[in-house]
Amino acid sequence: MYDYERLEQYALKISSRIGFAPKVGIVLGSGMGEIADKINAVYTFAFNDISGFPMSTVEGHAGQFVFGYIQDVPVVCMQGRIHYYEGYSMEEVVLPIRFMAIMGVEILLLTNAAGGINPDYNVGDIVLLTDHISTFVPNPLINKNIDSLGVRFPDMSHVYDEKMRDTMKEIAKQNGIEVKEGVYIQFTGPSYETPAEIRMAAALGADLVGMSTACEAIAAKHAGMKICGISHVTNAAAGLSDKELSHEEVQQAAKQCENKLETLISGFCKTLK
Repeated sequence: MYDYERLEQYALKISSRIGFAPKVGIVLGSGMGEIADKINAVYTFAFNDISGFPMSTVEGHAGQFVFGYIQDVPVVCMQGRIHYYEGYSMEEVVLPIRFMAIMGVEILLLTNAAGGINPDYNVGDIVLLTDHISTFVPNPLINKNIDSLGVRFPDMSHVYDEKMRDTMKEIAKQNGIEVKEGVYIQFTGPSYETPAEIRMAAALGADLVGMSTACEAIAAKHAGMKICGISHVTNAAAGLSDKELSHEEVQQAAKQCENKLETLISGFCKTLK
């Protein structure tokens, strides 16, 4: 089990260096890392600068924290994320989320590149998450409970904050960005799903599929954060098109939506001023 007292000490050390407590945490998914370059950055460091922390090994995930400001709101951005399929335990996967909670983050914006299951979705669509299905990956709260973060049995009835979602929809409307809503399902990866697995996911009520996010949302909810999940549909899920799935395709498609996501994130932070 990770030494959370040591993590708290490191958080205090970083706080003294940057001189502020971040209010908003942002996790950038595949192909979206350049959004972090638009932050008025104050301090940056790699995940593995913290002793015992995992390091992202996936192309398109820089694996670093960027502290700074968006619309004068103090933020910390995860430029890249940790995935379960990289061989880490699920507790290690959510360590960056828990670090942000210890740093004082109250609001978490989770972005990801996702496969579209819902036939009403098209490549390029932005989807605000209403719920998720995490049954197919280990729960990140398994192990001794960290009482300083949250309760042993946290309620997951409302993981994704409805008011934040309404705010995002209003910002999207003001900027001429179409957004949809849906349920995200997380599988382990790294292989893409089979058509039969996608049919199963659809039968369970999933609109989107990916290899991240749900576990992070559970850890964030446990720590008392308000959460908004934003998916970008980068491809049709397996069996729903004739195209072969590839990480390169996902990255290229994700880059095409960076401006939309940046507009939504910036507009949201402006509402917090």
